[in-house]
Amino acid sequence: MTIPIYQADAFTNQLFGGNPAAVCPLAEWLPDETMQKIAIENNLAETAFFVKTPTGYHLRWFTPEYEIDLCGHATLATAHIIFTELGYTGDTILFDTQKAGKLKVTKDGNFYTLDFPSRPPYPAEMPAGLLEGLNHKMPVHVLRSRDYFLVYDNEQDIIDMQPNHFLLSKIDAVGIIITAPGKNVDFVSRFFAPAAGVPEDPVTGSAHCNLIPYWAEKLGKTQMHAYQLSSRKGELWCEHKGDRVLMSGEAVTYLKGEIYI
Repeated sequence: MTIPIYQADAFTNQLFGGNPAAVCPLAEWLPDETMQKIAIENNLAETAFFVKTPTGYHLRWFTPEYEIDLCGHATLATAHIIFTELGYTGDTILFDTQKAGKLKVTKDGNFYTLDFPSRPPYPAEMPAGLLEGLNHKMPVHVLRSRDYFLVYDNEQDIIDMQPNHFLLSKIDAVGIIITAPGKNVDFVSRFFAPAAGVPEDPVTGSAHCNLIPYWAEKLGKTQMHAYQLSSRKGELWCEHKGDRVLMSGEAVTYLKGEIYI
């Protein structure tokens, strides 16, 4: 049995930038155990699997550790492959998901816009071990949605962070978002998820489901420009639309191949 596999770098127009994701089109679903093993073998932050439906596609994402509830960069990568490699002729793709409801991706030139749920973070207590794991000063605010969400004074705080990933892996959350106002953009961020097998995620669409509503309120604006300051870096154009958020970015294809099962 052979399965097509693609890999694309998302939220970038440069090869080896942004966030790489594997994309596997399927005629029908594989056993969950097999998809998890493929994700482990790929050893990327996410491997996306999708099956055609009468209205669009059913989409699932796996980290090297487990199936995740929502992933932005792998959704963008999947849409990019459907548009550029699989002969899709429309301008909008509809995705059904297990836990995140319906998602939409629209293509305009080289840009893809993701329509995702808004997940505003709420105030939370700093959990034991998180500050030690970050190996940095106390943040200005501690909040939480799916992930812990820590706000710092300025961009340099985000750049300087050198976390202890072993300690962060003990925190009871999918990941940890750190963010601050940007120098040349509206806001910057980084994302750590060692418990999910991803010490630092290069560009995290799901984190922007939290970041966009937070910074829209703080900055008093609905349209924003953001950088995720990982070593690969990612660039997003963001819009807050009530209970939804829009994230736009580019993608480039890195490889095409086959998996032999």
